[in-house]
Order: sequence, then structure tokens, then C-alpha cells
Amino acid sequence: MDIAEENTAPATVAEALPAPAGEYEREPHPSDSLRTFGAVVQALREHAGLSRVELAERVRYSRHTVESVELGRRMPDEAFVERAEEALGNTGALRRAARHLTRGEAGLAAWFRRWARLEREAVSLCTYECRLVPGLLQSQTYARAVFEGTIPLRTDEELEAQLAARMHRQETMRERPTVPFSFIVEEHVFRRRFGDAQAMRELIDHVLERSAPRNVSLQVVPLEGGLHACLDGPVQVLETPEGRRLGYSEGQENGRLISDAKQVSLLCQRYDTLRSQALSPNASRDLLERLRGEL
Repeated sequence: MDIAEENTAPATVAEALPAPAGEYEREPHPSDSLRTFGAVVQALREHAGLSRVELAERVRYSRHTVESVELGRRMPDEAFVERAEEALGNTGALRRAARHLTRGEAGLAAWFRRWARLEREAVSLCTYECRLVPGLLQSQTYARAVFEGTIPLRTDEELEAQLAARMHRQETMRERPTVPFSFIVEEHVFRRRFGDAQAMRELIDHVLERSAPRNVSLQVVPLEGGLHACLDGPVQVLETPEGRRLGYSEGQENGRLISDAKQVSLLCQRYDTLRSQALSPNASRDLLERLRGEL
């Protein structure tokens, strides 16, 4: 949605300011960064001994805008940030914090949003999955079945938003043909039945299509592969444009971004070891084609 428009009319009482177009519009999905920024604004305002009305007068926005920013419901524009900075001590905190503001993303779990943003900028991405087909490889029918089976149940609108976000993420692979994408997936993931045989064939066809480009590598860990170093759970590792490696692990109702260099190095060692134990990409495609033929 559009951010609040600046009210340029002079006023002495912020409550009397007319509401500009979009004044009462809110972010449809407030992000963690918006909430954090708002908390900083509120803390600085209270430290300065100002009410919301008094701050509103100084920044020349309505009290409702100040309240919405403080509650993380509105994306502040540059004018708001600059005026609030000047009104609250010129510490530089608001200017620096504003650089990291992002809007919430419909359909993405709160704990996954930061990783999703990093994923879009990564120069390489490695994914090990033992529960589900990785999101970047899921067919639409498969993704819908996954979302329909979650607890608590989603509304139709929420389900469609999740599905749209999942399919939008897949565009990353199409749009970035020089970025290496590596996937290692357990064989039993592709054997887990959902829907009818046609839905299963559609899934395998989709996975084969998505993993066909030269920059995408898919390896399957066969059922007879035995125990291995990644049994602690699914994991992802990426490299940023600055050459930094980050990891991500996910469990029940949570996800953890891993930035400690030693921990990420350990994840990379485990992933590299499993890569040597899994089937080759060609053998993995052969296995998927055999599974498709069995349906």
C-alpha cells in the first residue's frame, strides 16, 4: 500500500490536521523491521518527554500517523524519518534503522521472511530436505496440498496468499540462470503419496523441469543410503554477494538464521559430505523417472 502522504499545511495542533489521501491506510502485513523501528521511535519520543500529539506537531504529520508508525502499521517516508530524527535528538538512530525497513510479505511465515530476502540476493544456495519437496521445486498442486494440511487451518484468502508467495519464490530460479542452486532430497520425500497418481506425476515432472537447467543440481539420497551427517534436520546454506555464508534451519513454528561462522562452516561440511554420499544428478533424475513410471 501507499505510504502516508506528507501534510505540508502549517498547523499548531496535530489533531486538527486533515487526513491526507491514504492517511488511514495500513500495511497489510507489518514486518518485524517496521515494528522494531516503531518501538525505537516510541522510546526516543518518551525519552524526550513528548506526547504523540507533540511529536506530530514537530514532524507535521497527524497523531494517527505517528501512532501507526510506532505500532509498526505504517511504512514511514523519508520526510517523516528526517523530521523525527531532528525532533528526537539527532542521534542518527532513526536514519540508520530506516535503511533496513522492509514491508511484510503476504504468505510468508514471519520467521522465514528475512531468509527469503537473502535468498533473492544470494550468489549460491544449497538446500537439504528430508520432510517435503523443497519449496523452490514444488508443483502448485503439491504446494496447495501442503498448505491445506497445515494446522491451524487457513482461510481461503490466506491459502491463496501462501500459494502465490511460494510460486513467486520459484521465479528466483528462472530469473537468475547463473546462480548455482543445489538440492539434496531424501528419496522417501518423493515416495510420500498425496492426491492421485496424476498429481504425483505432475510433481515429479515439475521437479525434473525445475532441476534441468545447468545451474541447478538435484541429488537424491536413496533409501538404502543409510545414516548420514545431516540427520539433525533440513538445512539451507547460502552465500551473499559480499562472500559471507549464512545458514537457516526450520522446525515447528520457528526458523533460525545462523550467522556464526563456525556453525555455518559445520553445516557446509555436513552438506558437502552428504553431497558425496547422495546419488549423482544423472542417477537422481533416472530414479525420479523410474518412480514416475511406477505410478
